[in-house]
Amino acid sequence: MDNTMVVSVSPHLRAKEDTRNVMRDVVIALLPAVVASVIIFGFRALLVECVCVATAVICEWAFEKITKRQNTVRDLSAVVTGLLLAMNLPVSIPIWQAIFGSFVAIIFVKQLFGGIGQNFANPAITARIIMFIAFSGTMSSWAVPSGIGSWLNADAVTSATPLRLLELEQYEDLPSVAQMFLGWRGGCLGETSCLALLIGGIYLIARRVITWHTPVVYLATVFVLTALLGESPVYQLLGGGIWLGAIFMATDYVTSPPTPAGKIIFGLGCGLITVLIRVYGSYPEGCSFSILLMNILSPYISKWTQPKPFGGVKA
Repeated sequence: MDNTMVVSVSPHLRAKEDTRNVMRDVVIALLPAVVASVIIFGFRALLVECVCVATAVICEWAFEKITKRQNTVRDLSAVVTGLLLAMNLPVSIPIWQAIFGSFVAIIFVKQLFGGIGQNFANPAITARIIMFIAFSGTMSSWAVPSGIGSWLNADAVTSATPLRLLELEQYEDLPSVAQMFLGWRGGCLGETSCLALLIGGIYLIARRVITWHTPVVYLATVFVLTALLGESPVYQLLGGGIWLGAIFMATDYVTSPPTPAGKIIFGLGCGLITVLIRVYGSYPEGCSFSILLMNILSPYISKWTQPKPFGGVKA
């Protein structure tokens, strides 16, 4: 019968957004940080970013080709992973190490766990931590901002990050608050310019790709706790990779809770762990480790904060 109604299993709603559109918005939101990295550190920053993205895309395509999986390169998730990893690397990183990091992020953290939507932790964060353990020397070598005209060779001058200067109590060498906000300081490619990251964050919130809960709670927690502990809350907030982590990595759909309450708890946990590592640990930065640890707790937070169906009966 031509007029027979076909009933299918719910849900029946279809959203206009798909993975490709979301990832495209994330790439657009990262563009101000990409431009800032080239202005601050020179064109070698762009080289590192292109290498990481290209390696991530090639690794994803090759792995799915070999394992006969559906090709997901077009959803741009590999591009986002490669770009986020590059944002977490120093400009002087050897190119072969950048390739290694993208390989680890895509193959070992993403694809071996089933591909997009199945990874237990943020691939870029996990790859950065593995690289930091494996290549601690090059991963903690911070170049002095050299400007757009430099390719930054191996003999470039290095300096301590603001967080390291705070730890060493070398306050006279600290950049000004304005320099910190604009990004003219030592650090990873994508973490130095808070202004560029803020522009990207506002874009993602306006596009409803992310919500304010996790980034705002994360940043506020770090500010309040460092103030209570007698640290320099403004420098702690503007230094390191907190803005990059709070806006672009702690908000990852797969590895963070979906509910507003869960996002708030996630942001609180990230902020608390970051401050504990910075203040009481031997490592001046704690953003990556805090997000990875909260990624592991995310399924439990999601379960605890899952809303109960109206009129539902407990099983």
